Amino acid sequence: MGPGSAETKIKVSGGTSGVVTKKPEYKLTLEASMILKQLLEEKGITVKLTRSSDNVDISNRERAELANNSKADLHVRIHADGSENTSVKGFSVLTPAEDNSYTKSIYQSSLQASQAILTEVKKDQFVEADGIRYRSDLSGFNWSTVPVTLVELGYMTNPEEDRNLSDQAYLTKLMNHVADGIVAYEEMKK
Repeated sequence: MGPGSAETKIKVSGGTSGVVTKKPEYKLTLEASMILKQLLEEKGITVKLTRSSDNVDISNRERAELANNSKADLHVRIHADGSENTSVKGFSVLTPAEDNSYTKSIYQSSLQASQAILTEVKKDQFVEADGIRYRSDLSGFNWSTVPVTLVELGYMTNPEEDRNLSDQAYLTKLMNHVADGIVAYEEMKK
């Protein structure tokens, strides 16, 4: 769960899947990550991926350690949500909780990155944005020594969002907003 913790979590899980498209979360998030990588590189930002194919056996701790060892300015985690209630929808951003002992040194910069991304996404009237959720139970946060944020693209269990997230134009537009938020965060740090 975090450095020195006896609590453990499953190393690799499949995540959710599209209620209409049946697309697994890991496929959607890789598509989104590849789009984001291209957009950021076009803006002059160096991007290192923790995976470039579907078949990768790597834990969230190992992902965080890759970002730490790279001395990344920001570790961006890309996910999609799921719910038993198919009417729930919305883009959201997860960030380390303020009272999390593992992430005290990166809390403020992680929050700034999360806020910058959410601000850019909220500019699009066609994307429902839920807001920021604070978490202390994510090993990908707890092992991170560099600023970290987790983007939840939307709910794959909501029929409308599931269709949208599998539409290349929509996904590219959404990742453009995320890229703009990352660039805005980088500008704040200068």
